[in-house]
Amino acid sequence: MTNNYDVIVIGAGPAGYVAAIRCAQLGMTVACVDAWLGRDGKPALGGTCLNAGCIPSKALLESSRLYDRLQQGMDTHGIAVDGVTLDVAAMMASKDATVHDLTHGIAALFSTHAIEWIAGRGQLLPDRQVQVTPHSGAQHTVSAGHVILATGSVPIELSVAPLDGDTVVDSEGALNWKDVPQRLGIIGAGVIGLELGSVWRRLGAEVVLLEAQEQFLPMADRQLAKSALNLFRKQGLDIRLGERVKAATVTGDGVNVEYENDTDGHTLTVDRLIVAVGRRPCTDGLAAAETELLLDEQGFIHVDEECCTSVPSVYAIGDAVRGPMLAHKGSEEGIAVAERIAGQVSDVNYDAIASVIYTHPEIAWVGKTEEALKQAGVEYRTGLFPFAASGRARAMQETAGEVKILSDAATDQVLGVHIMGEQASELIAQAVMALEFDASSEDIARTIFAHPTLSEAMHEAALAVDGRSIHMARSRRR
Repeated sequence: MTNNYDVIVIGAGPAGYVAAIRCAQLGMTVACVDAWLGRDGKPALGGTCLNAGCIPSKALLESSRLYDRLQQGMDTHGIAVDGVTLDVAAMMASKDATVHDLTHGIAALFSTHAIEWIAGRGQLLPDRQVQVTPHSGAQHTVSAGHVILATGSVPIELSVAPLDGDTVVDSEGALNWKDVPQRLGIIGAGVIGLELGSVWRRLGAEVVLLEAQEQFLPMADRQLAKSALNLFRKQGLDIRLGERVKAATVTGDGVNVEYENDTDGHTLTVDRLIVAVGRRPCTDGLAAAETELLLDEQGFIHVDEECCTSVPSVYAIGDAVRGPMLAHKGSEEGIAVAERIAGQVSDVNYDAIASVIYTHPEIAWVGKTEEALKQAGVEYRTGLFPFAASGRARAMQETAGEVKILSDAATDQVLGVHIMGEQASELIAQAVMALEFDASSEDIARTIFAHPTLSEAMHEAALAVDGRSIHMARSRRR
């Protein structure tokens, strides 16, 4: 191991490991410092996303949905299933195997690209030096011409609901239970709360979500959010809005949760409780005071439009900086910074970053919402097409949801696309490409889509912008 590199990356999540690989592809010597320990107590690459977030949660969402479909019956498909049993331990083992394969895959990529993986906590020092505190062994210092900070984020904790690692847990803890709680409480009905609630509801838990905000999914399209709330409640998720948790006390019977709204106070008793109220940047102790690294009041690292920090030749990317806390956003910033260091021109289009909620049905969107356009005084037209009118969706018996396209009233340029429905996470990529290419709704309408596919709903929504959807009796125009 050398002590000097072209680039040192602190953090090996989706932002950090991608930045490291791209730097290596561009001919730089690279080291990546990361402190994550896997469930086996050994160092692991991939950060929260691969180890305790995106990947394990999607593995459990998939497994639990398969179980739920078998439990609910598939008689309408002509399939009779008897004697379905649940093995939570085996399900968790499958999830862990997926995580293991992917994290070891990153290690293999590091080896292929001659990236030095340094296990331990990295702290930025002056002159682009990084002090490494390993899990074992002596503390040492390495240096580089450039440093990329990619330390990610951690769950926000609540003083009123202290974590105990088993009964009261954060999102990571909720991915590792070995049995199904009879009654589960979740503080927060955002993306994480809904996904975890879906997993455990499908596996048999009675789930209550307490959300402090009066509005459900305020970042999403209002129309789709309203439909989603009704669907989730029909699925058995007890979502209570405008409820603020005041205290959570572990007792011999579980957890007593005290909460209140504007008029009344209530008490809820659950077997286990998940705290899912969001995430904060993981920047505590990241830089020595003498580096003068500028953070904001919330702990985010201050960066300019090119991800440059207040320290020369030091960059920051991913969840630790402004913008949405999304793995794909961090990865693209990592690529862009690597290319800028190499003297290339690179850009991240923050207006074309998709958001996805992996519930059933899935919810995905990119670009502007109707609410944002109204507030900005932008004249727009709307095209809407329900999956209930899709032949493929009917054949799959997945007719919940719709596609909504918003286009500029004067130019017809696509301004936003919002999807709720089966495979929305995949369909939204078409919308991202449309925004990237400054496409109009007419461009999409003139594109030939394969039949029968779910993606035809995008085509029909584009036709509906101009009031000419073929498979809907009446198109909505604005």
